[in-house]
Amino acid sequence: MKTTHTDDLSLATAASTFAALGSEQRLAVLRCLVRAGPEGLRIGELGTRTGVTGSTLTHHMKILAAAGLVRQEKQGRSIICAAVAYPEIRALTDFLLAECCADAPDGDHAHG
Repeated sequence: MKTTHTDDLSLATAASTFAALGSEQRLAVLRCLVRAGPEGLRIGELGTRTGVTGSTLTHHMKILAAAGLVRQEKQGRSIICAAVAYPEIRALTDFLLAECCADAPDGDHAHG
């Protein structure tokens, strides 16, 4: 995801990012990395915290990295994973509220 302003966020970009987040395990990985902060986590610790390990975690990290949401960086013998797209995540939530909830009665964005 390359844009950070709601006005610039295209439907295609939003859909692509949602597709990357369209897995319970990928969403758990991203949530864990966001909570870990900019310093990130070693990949082993990320696996332990999320319950996603091995090749499955590698697969999910590849998809999240391709969407621009996370990065992996080798530091010595460790691989550090971190969320990097805080502004893009904010733009995605702003997009949802502005574009998907725009017609809510009385400006109420709560549905139900």
